[in-house]
Amino acid sequence: MRVVFESRDVDGAQMRDLSLERVRFALRRLTTFVPNAKVQFSDVNGPRGGVDKRCQLELKTDTAGTVVIASLARDWRTALDRSLIRATRVLTRSLQRTHKPTRGRVAKPALDTGSGNAL
Repeated sequence: MRVVFESRDVDGAQMRDLSLERVRFALRRLTTFVPNAKVQFSDVNGPRGGVDKRCQLELKTDTAGTVVIASLARDWRTALDRSLIRATRVLTRSLQRTHKPTRGRVAKPALDTGSGNAL
């Protein structure tokens, strides 16, 4: 999997190695489905602080198309982790929809518990 990192913020750029490692770790099961990933960090409010650290993941897949997930948090690590959690959930759900089950489910017959008419 090829992972591209982008950040215009100096503090976000310091997270480069950690974020690349976290993306590869979180998507290790889905590597065959996600050949390209892009991580973008941006500071929405600038140096004012608050919940303004934005992490955007753009995952390009062959079967599900392009999946873009963004999250806001107070720090970079939390924003990255939230994006990765949502991205893996969305990807696994979309991949489960595209794959058809090999065996069909057989409905179990309802159990007859008796008439239940007691006087």
